[in-house]
Amino acid sequence: MPKLQGFEFWSRTLGGARHVVAPMVDQSELAWRLLSRRHGAQLCYTPMLHAQVFVRDANYRKENLYCDVCPEDRPLIVQFCANDPEVFVQAALLAQDYCDAIDLNLGCPQMIAKRGHYGAFLQEEWDLLQRMILLAHERLSVPVTCKIRVFPEIDKTVRYAQMLEKAGCQLLTVHGRTKEQKGPMAGTASWEHIKAVRKAVGIPVFANGNIRCLQDVERCLQDTGVQGVMSAEGNLHNPALFEGRSPAVWELADEYLDIVRQHPCPLSYVRAHLFKLWHHTLQVHQQLREELAKVKTLEGVAAVSQALKLRCQEDMSRQQEGVRPADNLPAFHWICQPYIRPGPREGSKESSGGRSKRALEEEEGSMEGLSKNKLKKQLRNPHKTFDPSLKPKYAKCDQCGNPKTADCPGHGLLFKTKLEKSLAWKGIQPGLQEAQQVRPVTPSGFSEVMGSALA
Repeated sequence: MPKLQGFEFWSRTLGGARHVVAPMVDQSELAWRLLSRRHGAQLCYTPMLHAQVFVRDANYRKENLYCDVCPEDRPLIVQFCANDPEVFVQAALLAQDYCDAIDLNLGCPQMIAKRGHYGAFLQEEWDLLQRMILLAHERLSVPVTCKIRVFPEIDKTVRYAQMLEKAGCQLLTVHGRTKEQKGPMAGTASWEHIKAVRKAVGIPVFANGNIRCLQDVERCLQDTGVQGVMSAEGNLHNPALFEGRSPAVWELADEYLDIVRQHPCPLSYVRAHLFKLWHHTLQVHQQLREELAKVKTLEGVAAVSQALKLRCQEDMSRQQEGVRPADNLPAFHWICQPYIRPGPREGSKESSGGRSKRALEEEEGSMEGLSKNKLKKQLRNPHKTFDPSLKPKYAKCDQCGNPKTADCPGHGLLFKTKLEKSLAWKGIQPGLQEAQQVRPVTPSGFSEVMGSALA
């Protein structure tokens, strides 16, 4: 069967999907995708996967895709980050039988993407991107798609989109923010950029940005003319967004936990989802926020969620008629609702009122004088100790300050083969020529150092 392209691919393979759940690192896992599909999502993306790791690591493939095969989880697009055409295509070939399309991440603005040279930090390298998309288009049995961020200039953004279309991209998701717009500086996404791209290309376009409720979805479709709307942050705070509902938080939290029991995922994913779902309630019941940060099992997380549910029901029973929600919220804290990300100044004020999630997670360890990483090591090896007084003492080298070791009177950094060590113990000093035969590649100064070590 020939590979479907463009609008035919969108209408037939993707079922004309209009409500789309974004690729989210550690957040759009199978359990969350199934929850979102039950509440109006018509298409989901996997979390971003690293192409190079996916190619070389069978366990990574198994944990992130192969074990997540589920008939309910279609249509599905697998997203990769990559900066090498061959590696991208090799990863895509290994994934194409488990999805309906392969997406290239050109939108990640985070520092890790800058260090790894992928995501939005490839948007100026048009020749490389052309080669990556073209090779994938030629060799894959499924379509290749892209998710991008915009340039400040609309005309450059349009030319960028047209270049990707010409290279073989069959569907384009446009996040209406630049790569500099992130975190507290995110600001408002530009639907004007998205509208201009939609008018300029002949392939389906999804819009991403400023989606907090179903009314935003409908307005975006009308204002930009796109084929679908993608939600990330809005979906995390209300998975029923595409249904146009704002249910009680515990309704969706309980349903998600039930799905996780059937389709397990790392506890860190579950905890992160509940922090998002219960976000507004956790501002009220700070003690349970701390409990949620500390629990170490799925049942522990479920117990905290149940306690939050009981607290909310108590708050509801005490609620007086005519009283409006606190903190200018659109609804009471026990209702699923969007989170308005504060600006830089607001964010500093908000954070001053309570400890960060990372601080809460590490508090348990800090009480015992151990960091989170040391606690993990101690769980793996209960006999391990970090008491400095119990560590072996070594005399320090006069030359560099490093500890001396038993077989090295100097730095303890000599490069010796087993044969050389054996000869040293026997008190036999090999000649320079013999040492070179034993170890062909000799560091400079080796003969002098060996002479002093064997003297």
